[in-house]
Amino acid sequence: MAVAMQTTAILGTGSYLPKEEVPNEEVAAPAGVTADWIERKTQITSRRRAAPDEATSDLAVRAAREALDQAGIDVGRIGYLIVATSTGDSPQPPTSCLVQDALSAHGAACFDINVVCSGFVYALAVAHSLIALRPGSYALVVGADVYSRILDATDRRTAVLFGDGAGAVVVGPAPGPSGIIGFDLCSDGGASRLIRVDAGGSRLPASYETLAAGGHYFRMDGRGVTDFVMKTVPPVLDGLLDGAGYRPHDVDVFVPHQANGVLLTELIGRAGLDGARTPRTLEKYGNVGSASVPVALDHANRSGLLSEGDLVLLAGFGGGMSIGACLLHWSAPPAPAARKGQTS
Repeated sequence: MAVAMQTTAILGTGSYLPKEEVPNEEVAAPAGVTADWIERKTQITSRRRAAPDEATSDLAVRAAREALDQAGIDVGRIGYLIVATSTGDSPQPPTSCLVQDALSAHGAACFDINVVCSGFVYALAVAHSLIALRPGSYALVVGADVYSRILDATDRRTAVLFGDGAGAVVVGPAPGPSGIIGFDLCSDGGASRLIRVDAGGSRLPASYETLAAGGHYFRMDGRGVTDFVMKTVPPVLDGLLDGAGYRPHDVDVFVPHQANGVLLTELIGRAGLDGARTPRTLEKYGNVGSASVPVALDHANRSGLLSEGDLVLLAGFGGGMSIGACLLHWSAPPAPAARKGQTS
């Protein structure tokens, strides 16, 4: 599905990473590997873990406030509040409604999107379309996940990769010629078994048996995911660029899902994006799921990696299996330096 409307722009960014840092040494032993093995296979050296009293909505609220402050938009002007997550506070109510209440964003229509690690880009596309239908409105789009609560510490395919975090953007009317150019969203349900949580839904409700079998844990076929990404993501990115009249060498900043450092390096080469500036947050924060793209975008914004007018390409990919890509010209004002507890 391709969309091409230059009506909206990202006006501000924010992120929040929990305070607790978890080094490779801590997750290596339960997973049956070494800290050096984790860094060699993933390029990750640490990740963040939510405090016992922090849930996904708490992280989302912190990131949302950062984005609102940076955009200079009062929360009362937010018409839509979308949270992309696959680890909501609970099955019901929507996590977005909890975020709305905490922010006092009472005028916003709220809903969640679960497209796993592609969720933020999908949510951004929905926000873009809603604003196009209601010119002058604003949306708050948040990607947030707390994967530490659904990981099997003995599973080296997942336990060493994931961390907790949230990232957010404010989307609204483009201030000039810059703004969102277009999206490409696509899914392959035939590959849905590559990333999954088997139990806890309507097919396998939570029970003693599902808990004993570890059905509530996050599972992933890492080799299958890598093969899927390398085969499908570069053509999607190339198609989006080509449809807008650009080539990979035109991209100034590439903001991909921070899944795995080795995979990311290979993807950049396969997509012909070696010349683009690419923020990397996975070394310090690991894979933060649907928060990955907005956390990396906020990092780029607050570290001075982005300049007005830059051609920016966002790419999310993950469970479903799904891919979400967004092309835009950067227009948000420079963000202040990150504060303690934020990306830096």
